[in-house]
Amino acid sequence: MSRRRRGERTPLNAEINVVSLIDVMMLLMVIFMITAPIMQGGVDVRLPTADAKPLEPKSGMVVTVDRQGQIFVDESRMTFDAFRASFKALAGRRGAQGVYLRADEGVEYGQVVRVLSVMRQAGVGDIGLVAEPLEAK
Repeated sequence: MSRRRRGERTPLNAEINVVSLIDVMMLLMVIFMITAPIMQGGVDVRLPTADAKPLEPKSGMVVTVDRQGQIFVDESRMTFDAFRASFKALAGRRGAQGVYLRADEGVEYGQVVRVLSVMRQAGVGDIGLVAEPLEAK
């Protein structure tokens, strides 16, 4: 074994070992592939089923009416009066081209119509009614 003399430097090793980085990346990819379908955001509602073609996904606001008749804009809960007073400003501020209306199948039809009426009065022209396809049940 040779010893270094005083003042001599060891040569630099310019290699990077990426094997461990690839292992971590593959592990994260598998975790995200498994959890992505599970992590669907929004309010938990049981949507009605219908034989209709799916809507094209685009950026838009989601209005949800749950079984108790509570209204959610994206995930923020509102009373009907607060929804009526602020929806036009919310839609204008977010620049929502389209709005998706999700309503639980157990909610009263009149409640859905009132929410739909507020959205139409706010000037939103593109409203999509969200339903589950028949094959899912």
